Amino acid sequence: MSKLKNKVAVITGANSGIGLSTAKLFLKEGAKVVLSGRRKEALDEVAKELEGDFITVVADVSVYNDNKTLIKKAVNTYGKIDILYLNAGVAFPTPTANISAEHYNQVFDINVKGPMLAVKEAIPHLNDGGTILFTSSIVSQKGFENLGVYSASKGAIRSYARVLTSELKSRRIRVNTIAPGPIETPIYEKMGLPEKAVKEMGTSFASLIPLGRFGKPEEIAKTALFLASDDASFINGIEIEVDGGLSQV
Repeated sequence: MSKLKNKVAVITGANSGIGLSTAKLFLKEGAKVVLSGRRKEALDEVAKELEGDFITVVADVSVYNDNKTLIKKAVNTYGKIDILYLNAGVAFPTPTANISAEHYNQVFDINVKGPMLAVKEAIPHLNDGGTILFTSSIVSQKGFENLGVYSASKGAIRSYARVLTSELKSRRIRVNTIAPGPIETPIYEKMGLPEKAVKEMGTSFASLIPLGRFGKPEEIAKTALFLASDDASFINGIEIEVDGGLSQV
């Protein structure tokens, strides 16, 4: 299997969940992968289970210099970049009445500012005909309670992707967005909610999904592989929902 043979892929938020599953699949398909995450210990741990040509880079996407470091290390190691997958993100459910400037800044710095800065740094090093992927979310299409800031951040990244599609058209760089529904990832454990509340939320979400279950990170990874490969050579500027039908009914 070599859909990405010798392609260089940079993936943020790659120490767990969707990012890690995508890194594993890209490596299996022959890519050279740069895995980025905020926690060195987590990256060191996942590196033990990976096979193929890869490096790990500790980087907080909300910090401008970390984005510069990430791209610089990728280029110094592998040269040009073919695939840039901006996947890192956070979600902290908060009622609108309780939103603070700190909460807003934390979510937008990671979910919006980070990807935009990473793209800025990467553009000079992206091969013509390459691809940029973003992880958004179906929350920007629905009205889930207590997810105002998170939903707004994902809506912002979708709008940005559209603009980027136009700006990079002369270089044939494709820009697409993946909008997952509820996926079995550690993001739910990081929401700051009691375990009981997380389980109740999971049960509630699952009951709304036509397929009756959460998705798996590997299912998002397969979507990312499709969009990053030549199989999607005429797909550009779209957002593809991978949510078991939740956003469609």
